[in-house]
Amino acid sequence: MGVIIDPDSPVYPYQQLAANLRDRIAAGEITGPLPSYTALCADTGLSLGTVQRAVQLLVDEGLVIAVRGRGVFVRHDR
Repeated sequence: MGVIIDPDSPVYPYQQLAANLRDRIAAGEITGPLPSYTALCADTGLSLGTVQRAVQLLVDEGLVIAVRGRGVFVRHDR
């Protein structure tokens, strides 16, 4: 996936990750399920809590929907 999180940026890491995922959704690169939390943690080096916060931001924006036990999916009905 190749997400780069800049630790020196004034933008919080969860906001950087959310922006990256938002851009990839807008570009059509992600059209179904988002990568798992575990995959995002491994790819970015961020903690689980930070990844969850980034995804929750996208849920709050209505871009994705979280289905308990199944994953997080891009919403196509927005």
